[in-house]
Order: sequence, then structure tokens, then C-alpha cells
Amino acid sequence: MRSTLTSFCFVFLLFSQISKAENTQVLLQTDLGNIRIELYESLAPITVKNFLTYVDSGFYNGTIFHRIVPGFVVQGGGYTFDFAEKKTNPEIKNESDNGLNNDYKTIAMARTANPDSASSQFYFNLKDNPSLNAHGDAHGYTVFGRVIDGMDIVEKIAQEPTGMFKSFPEAPNYAVRILTAKRVTAGSITNPAPVKSPLENSRIKDAIISKPQ
Repeated sequence: MRSTLTSFCFVFLLFSQISKAENTQVLLQTDLGNIRIELYESLAPITVKNFLTYVDSGFYNGTIFHRIVPGFVVQGGGYTFDFAEKKTNPEIKNESDNGLNNDYKTIAMARTANPDSASSQFYFNLKDNPSLNAHGDAHGYTVFGRVIDGMDIVEKIAQEPTGMFKSFPEAPNYAVRILTAKRVTAGSITNPAPVKSPLENSRIKDAIISKPQ
């Protein structure tokens, strides 16, 4: 009995590792460091395909984290440094009934009140946010992956001071950019992204005058 249980545990752990290795991973290189994300293609196929389309096309390169709500979410993927909205692909179907919850470290798609309105914008959950999950017939916000390395970078972004800018009440005073977004091999080691200098002129209020090259 003990031998059988041991064998079962071994097979379970091995299967878990194989499954994890098969999931696509994406690396976001930001001004503050790297964020590595594991994507759950089998549970959110439409959403993951959509996200990877943006990644592979270079869409996210140069976009910023434009919405910061400490203790809730950090949102990005839709605006350039001067808060110009980027043109997106068609909106996608909501997959929030996939069994994945908006828990700490997960990544999910942002949307409007229309459940099927997600396009390019995504957010990281800074804590467990059950209010964002699907409940009964009510659609939630689709979770499609999880931060497996670099959550400390997400937390640093969440500490950026915020204020009103244009029509954005939760805009950061200092824009943290996604320098590059790319697929990476599981277990690969990448060089750390350059850290933004405190002397770099990256204040949102100066963005219109001095947009970074």
C-alpha cells in the first residue's frame, strides 16, 4: 500500500512538472525589471491566443502600466507613454467560466461592462480578488496565466505614486514601460532589464513634451 502511494505521488508530481513545462511562458522586460508569466492555454485558449498575437507582433513594446490601484490591480497593455490609445484587434469572447480565479499573482484581461469586450489590456492581481470572478450567470474577468517570477517587480510598480491625468484618475506619476514582451523557453535565464534611472525624464506630466525614444 505504501509503495503504491509513493508511486502515485511520484507520477502525480512528474505529470505536474511536465504540464507546467508545456505551458507557454512570456517575459515582460520593464523599466523596473523582468516579469515572467506562465500562460494556461488549455483553460483559456481564446484569451491566450489573443495575448500571444499581441506579444508576437510587438504590440506591447513601449506601452505603459497606466492604471495602478494599490492592494487591488496593476493594469497595462493599451497605451503609449503619452497616454495615446493603441489600435487593437477585434475583441474576444469572455472565458471567465474556465475555473481560474482572480487570485494573487494571476494575470487577467481587462474589459468594459460588456463581457466580450477584452482586447489588449490586462492586469495583475495584487491580492485575491473574488469580486472579479464569474458568479452564477454573471461573467467575471478572464484569468489566463500567473506570474511565476518577478512578482516583486509588479509590487514595485504598484508603489508608484498616482494621480489624475487627462481622464485617468489612477494614472502613475512616473510611467513604467514594457520595454519588450516576448515568448521564452521554460527554465531559460534572461539578462535583467535595465532599471529606470531616477533622473530619467519620465513624469507623465512631461510626457507630451519629452517622449522617450
